[in-house]
Amino acid sequence: MNSNDPNHVPLRDVAQSPEATARYLADVQRVLLDIGKNLETLAIETRVHLRKTHVEGDRRYHARLRAMPVERAFGNVLRNLNNLTEGLEKSAYKRRSHDEVVVNTAKDRKEKELERQRKKNPQQLQVAPNSPQQGAQSQNPGYSAPTSIYDLGNRESA
Repeated sequence: MNSNDPNHVPLRDVAQSPEATARYLADVQRVLLDIGKNLETLAIETRVHLRKTHVEGDRRYHARLRAMPVERAFGNVLRNLNNLTEGLEKSAYKRRSHDEVVVNTAKDRKEKELERQRKKNPQQLQVAPNSPQQGAQSQNPGYSAPTSIYDLGNRESA
């Protein structure tokens, strides 16, 4: 597509492919992590400078108290940046899992439809006279297999 095309939408191609989406989000995450390193350095240098800034008449802890709101603001920015990068990873994973769900949905629907057809038209299974199932039943005449987990307590022993 041409960028002069009125129907051109930025990142449309990226959004249509989970691999392209993951690559794009990884690039964005790399940039944000680099910015985060710079912000961490800035926060440390700012903290050192602010805590060393004393005014005449200050007690020992006044500079630290004045610096705390600034330090807290930098901490919030860094925490939000970390949450953002984690969210980018999660988004890439969710995008890929969405495509897997879409691919598997058609298979699941076919399997469910086949199961419905089997339930509507059950085929009569004929057991051969010398089948292992009949032999096992005749050997243990007083034993019945549990049909559900709730029947386990009520079953008779052989």
